[in-house]
Amino acid sequence: ERQLVESGGGSVQPGGSMTLSCVASGYSRRVFGSMAWFRQTPGKEREGVARINEAGGILYIDSVKGRFSISHDTAKNTWYLRMNDLKPEDSAMYYCAARRDLMGNWTYNYWGQGTQVTVSS
Repeated sequence: ERQLVESGGGSVQPGGSMTLSCVASGYSRRVFGSMAWFRQTPGKEREGVARINEAGGILYIDSVKGRFSISHDTAKNTWYLRMNDLKPEDSAMYYCAARRDLMGNWTYNYWGQGTQVTVSS
């Protein structure tokens, strides 16, 4: 079965770090042109956090700039979200997403099941 599978979520104290991973299981390498991470908290809309494309383009939302880093390992068909200096407001369900083209917007049509990140003292 082809699916996006996230891992790496959990609980961490404020100021801590965490790395999320997303494996495109069952998909051929380079089938996706753009990959992203989104997050959602109860009662709020899902928001894009960071995205990366095969041309090397990277975008972050302002609230995570300088703290989060998105990367992609083509050989492993996996992308990552390294999160440093985590804050309680970063607590959310995090989703990885992908699309086949390289268009620069937040519209994605392949989604993982989500992994919970909780930042609390």
